[in-house]
Amino acid sequence: MSASDIKIITVIGSGLIGRSWAMLFASGGYRVKIYDNQPGQSAKAITEIKKQLVELEEAHMLRGELTAMQQLALLSGYDDLSQALEGAFFVQECVFEQLEVKQSVFHDIERIVGKDVILSSSTSCLVPSKVFSKVQNRSRCLVSHPVNPPYHVKLVELVPHPDTAATVMDTTHALMTKVGQAPVLLKKEIDGFALNRVQAAIIAESWRLVQDGFISVKDIDLVMSEGLGMRYALIGPMETMHLNAPKGLEDYMSRYGENITRVLSSFGPVPDFCGEGAKTIINEMCELIPSDQQHLSARQERRDQFLMRLAKLKEDC
Repeated sequence: MSASDIKIITVIGSGLIGRSWAMLFASGGYRVKIYDNQPGQSAKAITEIKKQLVELEEAHMLRGELTAMQQLALLSGYDDLSQALEGAFFVQECVFEQLEVKQSVFHDIERIVGKDVILSSSTSCLVPSKVFSKVQNRSRCLVSHPVNPPYHVKLVELVPHPDTAATVMDTTHALMTKVGQAPVLLKKEIDGFALNRVQAAIIAESWRLVQDGFISVKDIDLVMSEGLGMRYALIGPMETMHLNAPKGLEDYMSRYGENITRVLSSFGPVPDFCGEGAKTIINEMCELIPSDQQHLSARQERRDQFLMRLAKLKEDC
């Protein structure tokens, strides 16, 4: 295949998420144009990506069929938006999580690209109807929300605008599948999408249990990492219930539904995560893992190594 035959994807923003998307799309054999409005930033991003690709290749964790250098050759950096968008069939936005900034970016993009180019946002919780409110042709717009770090955690939530065409959802689902991600389709938009709503429920109850003196920060994390997380790394909550009763999900709910309802009714109000009461929890966490850059970076590296091993294990199962 000649270079002119390779499809082009433009990534808007060269931060952590933008670099991750660029690596994923390149792993699938796409040409990737990285745009950043700060001169020189896209070039710096490619330098960082080169380092990561080489390290992944050495660790035998590089994704895709191309070598690290072949994937790197598919990347190019731009600080001119028109040049970055030229020839692209898909645009993945990865700018700051500020509504007005994203709205402005998509307004500018729409004035440059053709009517069939798919416009996708990486927003983690802003609903598409707000993100794309300044776009005229919203039928080609959607959210493709990755999970951090996207290279090691494959889930992508695809969230449609109320006007999004079915073909746009199908094309994006196929693209994400081709680059090795695990896309899930939301049928309609909702604040926080699916992942962050489930995550928020876990965070809120974990916070309440610590704040109300039932358990320590260390032990509530163990409840997840050595308990629920062991299951949920392989199967979800629905299948977990389905497998935990002799006759499946209906049997499970007939046995335990009343208890679940009773426990849910005892949940308290949404915690104050930033008030005076939060300081005790924050201090307890910082005693376990200090919040300076050295300690946090070390734990982040440890997390990513675990995620790489887990991803490999799941592939081999």
